Amino acid sequence: MDLRKLKKLIDLVQESGISELEVTEGEEKVRIAKHSTAPVSNYLTQMPASVPQFTAPAPAPAVVLTPPVDDVPEGMVVKSPMVGTFYRASAPGAKPLVDVGQSVAVGDRLCIIEAMKLMNEIESEFAGTVKAVLVENGQPVEYGQPLFIIA
Repeated sequence: MDLRKLKKLIDLVQESGISELEVTEGEEKVRIAKHSTAPVSNYLTQMPASVPQFTAPAPAPAVVLTPPVDDVPEGMVVKSPMVGTFYRASAPGAKPLVDVGQSVAVGDRLCIIEAMKLMNEIESEFAGTVKAVLVENGQPVEYGQPLFIIA
């Protein structure tokens, strides 16, 4: 069974209400469980040696980096419209699209958020001056997370 099929099966278990899924393809057998009452090592030792054994990685906890409230200047907040990876420039090593102190108009490109291998240009909703960039280049962002302060 290839890794793409395994990934799809793991996603199916995570997204659905089921707690366990077992699939047999020929002599290959895979069991995916959200919560198991038996210790993993005990389960793996009971499986036949000819069956490939896979372990799904545990999801990483979401980390949202926001500066302390005292450090954030007043102004209008541009928030992330999606979950993804924040980039200040259009290409690695390129000049940032905007810097602190730069004037922006409505519709000016502020950053790029990569989501599912697609590069999404984020435009300013406000006209003014960039007072703060709240996210580091290359960091993951969450939906609704503050990205910029414009005043």
